[in-house]
Amino acid sequence: MIESGRPCVELAQQLFAVESAITKAKRELIHDHMEHCLGDGVGEGKVHQQDALVEFKTLSKYL
Repeated sequence: MIESGRPCVELAQQLFAVESAITKAKRELIHDHMEHCLGDGVGEGKVHQQDALVEFKTLSKYL
């Protein structure tokens, strides 16, 4: 877009859309991990509750 001389507002809009899409994908990935890896892992006894809590706190920084 820069090379083709598109207006800065259009470029800013496209960058915002890309940023929003990445943020949404990241959030979905983290939520899925929390539900399936941590939640199911604790429920099935594969993950210790304290370890899951530590990982949950770490992941929450990225939301």
